[in-house]
Amino acid sequence: MSEKCPTKKQSTVRHTRAIQRDRRVRPAVAPSAPQVEARLAEVVHPATLAQVAAFHDRGLRERVLTLPVMVAFVLSLLWRQLGSVAEAVRVLTAEGVLWADPLAVSRQAVSERLRRLPAALFERVLTDVLPQREARWAARHRPLPPALSWARAHFAAVVALDGSTLDALLRKVGLLRAAEKPPLAGRMAALLDVVTRLPRQVWYEEDPQAHDQRFWDRVVATLARGTLLLFDLGFLNYAHFDDLTDRGVWFLTRAASTAAYRTERVLHAAADRHDLLIRLGSRADHRCAHPMRLIEVQYQGRWYRYLTNITDPQRLPAEYVVALYAERWRVEDAFNAAKRLLGLAYFWTGAANGVQVQVWATWLLYAVLIDLTDAVAEALQQPVAALSLEMVYRGLYHFTQAFHRGDADDPVAYLAAHATPLGILKRPRRPATRALTRGHDP
Repeated sequence: MSEKCPTKKQSTVRHTRAIQRDRRVRPAVAPSAPQVEARLAEVVHPATLAQVAAFHDRGLRERVLTLPVMVAFVLSLLWRQLGSVAEAVRVLTAEGVLWADPLAVSRQAVSERLRRLPAALFERVLTDVLPQREARWAARHRPLPPALSWARAHFAAVVALDGSTLDALLRKVGLLRAAEKPPLAGRMAALLDVVTRLPRQVWYEEDPQAHDQRFWDRVVATLARGTLLLFDLGFLNYAHFDDLTDRGVWFLTRAASTAAYRTERVLHAAADRHDLLIRLGSRADHRCAHPMRLIEVQYQGRWYRYLTNITDPQRLPAEYVVALYAERWRVEDAFNAAKRLLGLAYFWTGAANGVQVQVWATWLLYAVLIDLTDAVAEALQQPVAALSLEMVYRGLYHFTQAFHRGDADDPVAYLAAHATPLGILKRPRRPATRALTRGHDP
């Protein structure tokens, strides 16, 4: 007899217990090599010091647990996967963390500081770090995939937008104690530069049910004229389509299968590809003011439909539409790295402020990891897309062991030299198949 399928409640309980069990058995990571910690300090510490004035402007008193100490503490907790605040406090007391010297403090003092230290200060550190990483990226020389190389020459930027719900809180504090089941930690949205792989902006909503549409106004306010924006069906909004066009911002998205439109002109028609100039919307009061372009491509018996406000095929040739929309998946990759690889699926606090501190700190670490991966890509003279971000991160463990044996002293050189045995270089895949299937919603 086959087993009964678990109910939604049973599945949630099992998932929560699995996460809790994983956290209990996850061992603390050994101290990283000095060169790795120096790289973290080089990127983050100056931006942290720049926020000390803002710390004082908020009327916060200078205590033992200063802003630089707390940033070092949180980054170490996440980067070294210490598993809990209590374990991280023991490390801080015995060894010190990053640029913070050993400090005798209690777990209660640190937990209280995490609840009260404004998370916005961590967000400001991230905001300062990202432009510096973009400048570092621009100074390097490594090949780009053909579609991105072409797009970089024709658009001010190519960015992908998406939202993601954060996992359940494992600790319930304050008013959350009365909840029947662990509540979700909230929702975030990210605007990612698909060329540099760095986030341009990250937003957080405490409401886990927040729809992607709630982020639209904040997104539009950050987009420069000439930018190409990639997004999925969750952001379809005719009013914002017109707003983007009026602002000189280009977009590329999927066309909903139920979308109503009127064909105004056929730009190209072939057995496996249609390129149409259309008027989107069925009624005069629910119709885009500006014309749109619909590109339909057939692959293995299935039609893929794309929508853009770039109506001139010379400005965006149809052959680039598929490859560029597939780059929307880069923001999904970023969410996966932040949540699964860097631990944003495991919340060590139930306080809203602490959750936000962890969100911003995780994206800080993501930016550092992307910067390191790009440096390895330059050493290998390979596109970043050819490297596995996860295996670069895991390769740091092997570098640390080699450093302590006296066999290595430069993480970039070591990872590049051992890129194949460490799995850093991905196996080649057929680009045509992936370009048409990746980045599409099921």
